[in-house]
Amino acid sequence: MAGRTTMADIARMADVSPAAVSFALNGRPGVSDATREKVIAIAGQVGWYPNAAARALGGSRAGSVGLVIRRSAANIGQEPFYSNFMAGLGSRFTAESTALLLQFADSENMELSTYARWCTERRVDGIVLLDLRINDPRPQAITEMGVPFVVLGNANYAKGYPSFGIDDATITYNLVGRLVALGHRRLARIEDMHTMAHTAVRTSAFVRACALNNLPTPVLLEGDASTASGRAQTRHLLDSNRRPTAILYDNDVMAVAGLHTALEMGVTVPDELSLIAWDDSILCEATSPQLAALRYSVYDLGQSVADMLLNLIDDGRRPVPHLEDPVLIERRSLGPKLK
Repeated sequence: MAGRTTMADIARMADVSPAAVSFALNGRPGVSDATREKVIAIAGQVGWYPNAAARALGGSRAGSVGLVIRRSAANIGQEPFYSNFMAGLGSRFTAESTALLLQFADSENMELSTYARWCTERRVDGIVLLDLRINDPRPQAITEMGVPFVVLGNANYAKGYPSFGIDDATITYNLVGRLVALGHRRLARIEDMHTMAHTAVRTSAFVRACALNNLPTPVLLEGDASTASGRAQTRHLLDSNRRPTAILYDNDVMAVAGLHTALEMGVTVPDELSLIAWDDSILCEATSPQLAALRYSVYDLGQSVADMLLNLIDDGRRPVPHLEDPVLIERRSLGPKLK
């Protein structure tokens, strides 16, 4: 019966009007506390939940927010960043009785079509936008759809849209500075996809930091945040005539693969090669030697983005949530240049 139960059915069971049921279930004034409790109890007994589309048409919230991920689902399964971020989002939304609607997309058109369908059907109250790209059309498109959203990414590439992220450029300068202090001069970086805004920010800062420290031009190789690209690009670097003494990876998955590749090739870590992963995780602690990594709470990052979106949905404010500054955890994969 649960799937067929309507407000009219609940009204008959509670011996009240359908309007009173609507007031009670939507938290609106107009009914006594006793009636509200009675209606809510009956709704719970019959397993009734409001139809999101009908509720949205009536001016109420849909009770959900949308998130589309346009990356390989297999790669997402490998990378702790996304699971930790979504856990942070989900915990905050759950506390506000808001569902997280997740979908994967194979292309930009599929992603934009998903947003358009959600907005047309009024299925979401807001959208979390991930993986900001250079000249990204999505923020403007979602703005035109008329739904609140928050971009996870660099504000310089978000073009004034509501956004939240960490200071990739300053972090990169600091990482290069630490490597220089340890005596490293031949540096390399294995990046995420070059179309990503965070990749552009980090790469620009990396090249600039090397120049400011009078280092040779660094080697830059593109990956896709996967184990396969971390392994292939590390092998390419270590087979070259310009073998670096330190490599900075854009995520933990590529760094773990790179460490295993270096050891398979007989390169000692950290005596001959130092490695740093951008995102710290349990993966970095499970290797031997353990990987040095940039640590910040991705879970808290998810909660901060959720808070920002919920505030936009509620009253249009744009608060700036606080996030602890990232720190470099100096494990055994990082050491002074010896050879």
